[in-house]
Amino acid sequence: MTLALYLGAALCEIAGCFAVWAWWRGGASALWLLPGGVALAGFAFLLALTPPEAAGRSFAVYGGVYIAASLGWMWLYEGMRPDRFDLAGAALAVMGSAVILLAPRG
Repeated sequence: MTLALYLGAALCEIAGCFAVWAWWRGGASALWLLPGGVALAGFAFLLALTPPEAAGRSFAVYGGVYIAASLGWMWLYEGMRPDRFDLAGAALAVMGSAVILLAPRG
């Protein structure tokens, strides 16, 4: 369930930010901002449901998931395949997130 929340938050944030990017830099209609705003609100809501007791820890864990999801977005929606350095960096970030999330705490 935790991974699903982080992945859902990542997809919402990426979609919301992409909507702003499409309007600002891509020449898309300002109407793109409406679903973009809804997606960004969904991102904040989903991230608030994650289990860490500290917001900063939840945000830190999310960072690694966001990096990996961004590369997936780049590949699936922008048609640019991640290279070995992208994949290595994402793997390091996800491993760091796992350490933060799964560390035994008192």
